[in-house]
Amino acid sequence: MVAFSAREAVSAASPLLGQIGGDLPFDALTTGMLGMLPTASFAVMGFLALPLLRRFELEQLLLLALLLTTLGQLGRALGLDVLAFLAFTCVAMLGIGLVNVVAPPLLMKYFPDRIGMVGAIYVTLLGVSTAVAAQLAVPLGIHYGWRFSIGIWAALCGIAAIPWLTLLATKRAFARSGTPPAKEGLASRAHAIKPWKTSIGWGMAFIFAGFSSNTFAALTWLPAVLIDRGMMPETAGSMLAVYSILALPFALIVPVVVQRMSRPLPVAILFVAAFAIGYGGILFAPPATAGIWVVIAGLGQGAYSLAFAMINKRTRTQSGSGSLSAFSQGTGYALASVGPFLFALLHSPGDGWLPSFAMLGAWLLVLVTGVIMINKPRMLEDHSPVPRPAQKVQHR
Repeated sequence: MVAFSAREAVSAASPLLGQIGGDLPFDALTTGMLGMLPTASFAVMGFLALPLLRRFELEQLLLLALLLTTLGQLGRALGLDVLAFLAFTCVAMLGIGLVNVVAPPLLMKYFPDRIGMVGAIYVTLLGVSTAVAAQLAVPLGIHYGWRFSIGIWAALCGIAAIPWLTLLATKRAFARSGTPPAKEGLASRAHAIKPWKTSIGWGMAFIFAGFSSNTFAALTWLPAVLIDRGMMPETAGSMLAVYSILALPFALIVPVVVQRMSRPLPVAILFVAAFAIGYGGILFAPPATAGIWVVIAGLGQGAYSLAFAMINKRTRTQSGSGSLSAFSQGTGYALASVGPFLFALLHSPGDGWLPSFAMLGAWLLVLVTGVIMINKPRMLEDHSPVPRPAQKVQHR
């Protein structure tokens, strides 16, 4: 499986906002809207994903996602005006959102006996690409311009598409030979599973809402907060890279550990505590120690690994995994989409960003609530209606 970052578009753009602003008139609220777009777009694609899962194969949807992401990244690099930049950002994020939805059922389909290990590899690659994008954004922008620094990531989409194109071509060859490979009927059973009628579905939605509000607000605004506290822009960009890459240790461990745990609440509490302690240090500790608190806050991103692993932990079929993934991400990201925008809206000069970080703290409570709701070891399919056999009509 080839994985690419679901956040690299934002992490590459955030340190470059000053350069982009030289060509496009970005103000604080526009930047907040830019931070909203990933979660809002992910929400839209989450709601659209379930009908798509009924009609298309997972591999076809993944290729569609790569096409949308490539088109969006190239359009962002053209940067004709602010509206075009935001519109193509939406296109890219719709593609990335579709990847997020289909990844769990793809893991269940191809690696049913190694979900924890392969899931750890997938989430790790997300963290690596996010950190690399943030670290290279400013140097590439300085030497080649911000358009190149943003557009270069479209190449990763093309690379990611190659093995899936090969796989689909192989499957079609089997089909033409009259021996199509066996597959689970995801489309035929997806309609019977309704996550929105279960505590598992809503609990997972709250988890996605809680961690994504915090993560995307940080990816959008962490450099601005640090610069406001006296840090150089290049150093602030490096801090964003550090923040991003700190998800890696947990990305390698959490999916494997969660597969062996019956209740994930203790792990979730550790991530929430890391977010809270890191935010407190960034706000109140001396600016010279900001790097320490960025490191601690960055550890909280392990909540994404937890959420990703729990989708397959609380389902036993591809259809269940796809349904839970679509609903929880659609609803969760919809709730969280206001996070980066409110982070900007609540800030005013002289307040030290305290209201903005207090809002993120409220979302951490939402995250904990979601984990409590899915903490009990149950399966989504056990809450779904089972089709009843047709009753025989007795004739007199």
